[in-house]
Amino acid sequence: MTGFENAGFAFLLTMIAGLSTGIGSVIAFIYKKPNIRILCFSLGLSTGVMLYVSFIELLPDAVHEIGDIWALYAFFAGMIIMGIIDILIPDFENPHHYNDPENSKIESNNLMRLGMFTALAIVIHNFPEGIATFGSALVDIKLGVIIAFAIAIHNIPEGIAVSVPIFFATKNKKKAFYYSFFSGFSEPLGAVIGFLFLMQYLNIWTLSFLLALSAGIMVYISVDELLPTAHSYGHGHCVIFGFIIGIFIMAISILLL
Repeated sequence: MTGFENAGFAFLLTMIAGLSTGIGSVIAFIYKKPNIRILCFSLGLSTGVMLYVSFIELLPDAVHEIGDIWALYAFFAGMIIMGIIDILIPDFENPHHYNDPENSKIESNNLMRLGMFTALAIVIHNFPEGIATFGSALVDIKLGVIIAFAIAIHNIPEGIAVSVPIFFATKNKKKAFYYSFFSGFSEPLGAVIGFLFLMQYLNIWTLSFLLALSAGIMVYISVDELLPTAHSYGHGHCVIFGFIIGIFIMAISILLL
């Protein structure tokens, strides 16, 4: 089943994936410090899921429907889009980089600025992710669930990256949670805009092109952000274990579904 009959569920998946930033906010307040090993494992898991789905499901399906040239064009276009977004956002505010402000000498005003800019960066980063999740679910609910799961996992550290600096700056847990939670709304917003655009052009060619575009976006996120960030914490084995388990889970899921 493909098309608008999946739109409601596709939007729900996108909403869940985007607002999982709130999970990161909750984790940040349960523990004085996030468990770095768990973060590394989660980032590795998300990377394995994203890369496996991109190269085993999304890109091959697109090639089958629209041919090698158009599928590769969309695939690299997805990476270029994310590359441009990264160029426009300074590294200091990159939402996938968690810094421990409690151990830093940054003043409260600067911490608040860091949290606010990180929230803005997440809004910009998550917008194409929302389109990717929504578009994939329109094509195949199974793919939509898998992609939403992967994006939800990697959105958790983003929630921590927003909430922790704001909390240390304001000492207000509610304010930190709200900023972090609502920064994830850009993903369902991306889904809405994508839906309004697709209404005029929805067909198997457009959806297949969007699959390849989504694959490019997820590969870029995995290679440029998730893996380097996970390894920067110094727990390489946690990362690789998560990566392998992510691939294994997706391989079994695809076989069973």
